[in-house]
Amino acid sequence: MSESLWWLTQTAADVPEDDYWLSAGERDKLGGMRFPKRRRDWRLGRWTSTPALRAYLEKGPALSSLEIRAATDGAPEVYRDGRPGNISISISHSGDRGLCVVGPPEFAIGCDLELVEPRENQFFEDYFTAEETSFAREALAAERPLAALLIWSAKETTLKILREGLRRDTRTVSIRADFPAPEGSWSSWTGRCLDSTRVFHGWWRSGDGYVYTLASDRRTGAPALLRI
Repeated sequence: MSESLWWLTQTAADVPEDDYWLSAGERDKLGGMRFPKRRRDWRLGRWTSTPALRAYLEKGPALSSLEIRAATDGAPEVYRDGRPGNISISISHSGDRGLCVVGPPEFAIGCDLELVEPRENQFFEDYFTAEETSFAREALAAERPLAALLIWSAKETTLKILREGLRRDTRTVSIRADFPAPEGSWSSWTGRCLDSTRVFHGWWRSGDGYVYTLASDRRTGAPALLRI
């Protein structure tokens, strides 16, 4: 695969009923989960990421040989046959849909998926910079929920690349995006860390009531869809 970002989305209906495709370690982890929703969400995330990894790897290893483990900071890391997989990965899910993005190991990457729905004004005040609040509120009424969730999703993606997530104040990163854009096509956005000089280069698209965002610490072309 070339040095670009690759993506895959799956729905809950795509997930097999049995667990043959999970690694032994993942089956053990699943067995320790008490709550059905947690189990469903976790299996959806794994069924999105494991086929994505298999499609990304040229030789197409067995699904059960691939494993996603959490690093000490919670970020996902790829293992193959128990050894580091030398692949960058990010995973997200929302509602009944999962998203996975993969890329070369030297890339720091992140992704996020959000169901588009209206948010209260307090949401902007709590999480957005003044510039981002203006961006969302100035969108046409019909596009305002998408504009707001685009900013939020891009923030989540940026915080994943920083490997801090929502432990960090969301207003310490600033998002600028090309908006509006045709549904189903990729458009660009930029994330800046206001505590440093780091800049992240992102892509976003909307479809089926969701907004998808992904980014890297390196410039890439529009993301490529993985075929499974």
